[in-house]
Amino acid sequence: MTTPGADGHRPRHIDARNDLSGTIHGPVVQAATIHGGITYTVQQAPPTGVRVTPDEIPPLMVRFINRTEGLAALDGWLEPREHSAGVGFAVLHGPPGVGKTALVARWAEQGRERFPGGQIYVDFASLRGETAGADVSEAARCCLRSLGVDDAYIPASFVDRVRLLRSLSADRRLLIFLDNVSQPGQAAALIPKGKGSFLVVAGGGGLGELALGGARLMAVEPLDRDSALELLADRCGTEKVAADPASAERLVELCAGLPVALHVVAGRLVARPRLTLAALAAELAAEPRRLAGMSLGKERSVAAAFDLVYRELDPEPARLYRLMGWHPGPTFDAGVAAVAAGLDPRRAAEALEALTGASLLEETPDGRFRFHDLVRLHAADRATEEEGPAERPALLRRVTLHYLALTALADRAIRLDRLRIADLDQLLATVPDPFATPDAPRPVDWLEAEHRNILGVLRAAARDEALQTEVWQLAEAFTVLFLHHRHLGDWRESLELGAAAAAEALVPAAEARLRSLLSRPLMDLGEYDAARRELDTAQACAEVSGDLVVRASVQEFSGRYWDRTDPVRAMEAYRSALDLNTAAGEGRGAAIAAFFLGCAQDAAGNPREALDTLRGAHDQLLARKDLRMAARVRVAIGAAHDHLGETDEAVRALREGADALRDEEATHYEAQALVALADIQERAQGDPQEVRAHLERALEIYEAGGSPRAGELRERLTGGDDVTG
Repeated sequence: MTTPGADGHRPRHIDARNDLSGTIHGPVVQAATIHGGITYTVQQAPPTGVRVTPDEIPPLMVRFINRTEGLAALDGWLEPREHSAGVGFAVLHGPPGVGKTALVARWAEQGRERFPGGQIYVDFASLRGETAGADVSEAARCCLRSLGVDDAYIPASFVDRVRLLRSLSADRRLLIFLDNVSQPGQAAALIPKGKGSFLVVAGGGGLGELALGGARLMAVEPLDRDSALELLADRCGTEKVAADPASAERLVELCAGLPVALHVVAGRLVARPRLTLAALAAELAAEPRRLAGMSLGKERSVAAAFDLVYRELDPEPARLYRLMGWHPGPTFDAGVAAVAAGLDPRRAAEALEALTGASLLEETPDGRFRFHDLVRLHAADRATEEEGPAERPALLRRVTLHYLALTALADRAIRLDRLRIADLDQLLATVPDPFATPDAPRPVDWLEAEHRNILGVLRAAARDEALQTEVWQLAEAFTVLFLHHRHLGDWRESLELGAAAAAEALVPAAEARLRSLLSRPLMDLGEYDAARRELDTAQACAEVSGDLVVRASVQEFSGRYWDRTDPVRAMEAYRSALDLNTAAGEGRGAAIAAFFLGCAQDAAGNPREALDTLRGAHDQLLARKDLRMAARVRVAIGAAHDHLGETDEAVRALREGADALRDEEATHYEAQALVALADIQERAQGDPQEVRAHLERALEIYEAGGSPRAGELRERLTGGDDVTG
């Protein structure tokens, strides 16, 4: 739920061109070029109110070779036995590139009819970015999204997410596949509840303790000689292998049966038809260091195979390959690649095509690109060996400025009149705005799709002392995503990085703003003492800054903190925010502070006083054409009338507020208003059909988003409380 108090008040006008190239000039940067804009593919949303059947496990793109024993074992573990658990649980472990994902994909493909409830896929590698462990709470959110739950109704806490997942999976037969798991704790909590369901986990070593929770363990080994030969022949041609079986066997031996290495070797043979098996085997054998590394699970063995392909790249794709090994995010699009390598979009696209054709990059369904973990390591090693010492920080600066510009444009497209400390007008003046075109993606959707990359850039840039200004500016703009999609752990981390950078850069207004924002995810996480400490520091920084609007913002956040325990102190904080905004001439900020003050007055048992405050806020917001916030205030006015026993006035205000919220597509707040309206009319013995209509509309909204409140309303409509007359 977006809280308007965190959505400040200072408008700025941005001029932007609709072309996708240009040079950025700003007060805190030398220069940077942004090419290629953004990549965003709109995914078709599931129909609202309809049961969703996910089908997400990646398909196999090549013929599957062998693994008959592994497939049979999974089949056997699925079969029900007397006194066995109702849900299957399997863990596949082995070295990277050994084929765990392909094995599960093949099994899922063969047994599609066994899981009529659907198949869910969660890739922990894409969740964890640069960190050692992924956010299991985020994985739970992914599962809920796959089952049709809207972000607005996904619980904030991990415990509540798991409970909701169990409830939604209880009557389904699901297959959930958790890929690239690195820690046992990331898996066990996500077991579905429906009888006949199956949880499959794939990862490296260290997952053995899951056996204590009932998991069956399967070691996925490299391919045996015959299967490896079959794979090589399938990829590069049976005639080629049959013509020189001894050299083929030597290649299989050198690849140690690792499918990823066999694929790369076969790809090289296909790309160069004149290259013989014997010549390739001799070339591999001539590199003893690499041969020594061709043992199970050793990264250098895979690096040897990739080196052979890398050497055959043209200079431009080879340089792009090296530089993108330093890219701090898990994926990247063509625009980022162009910026990183200083290429125009056409040449960047050609280089990316060459890399995907050589199997060094994988293109994702949404048009982005990613490395296999081992390939990324190889690319970064090549960059370290072949690029100059100044190139890595220069690349990081270019990529950071690219994401800063696009994130700031997305932030402004979502809400222009928000409080911002960063003055980015010069930076954005010559940047093409990809959100201003008719076919532009929704800014929140783009931020959601890119948020792992933006967080990766923040982490990397925070380690560079020369980028502290850009770090806090990016963290400030990035926070708009979390006001809509509450990834609490990521929100907290980004604000912590930003606040520390603002402190290093000696910008007290920015530090105050970021630390006050940080109190929000901390309170949502139940860390109230930490939130209080951040607010105390924010207040001290705000006083040093001398900025009245920043001081007002900190007071507003403090009021939200005191709302929990001390209504008197909350009202004092809101009054202070109101006075400071008024003194600074920030009318919208004053109106929002008045809204919160009125709600606090009503909660403290002073509804008459609250009405006066809320009416003033309502008039101010209407004058500024902030119809969404004005509608929320109208609902609060209705609640105050109800507390005074003024039923007719309460019904009128709530009805007007609900209608306005519907017009503004603020359906979550509309549903709250409709339930409050139904409660009042039911107590007043109003028209039972009208009461039912309000509840049915609220139920429709909650069901469409997967809200847990849907169950309460459904019970009320079908037999709990009598609303039928």
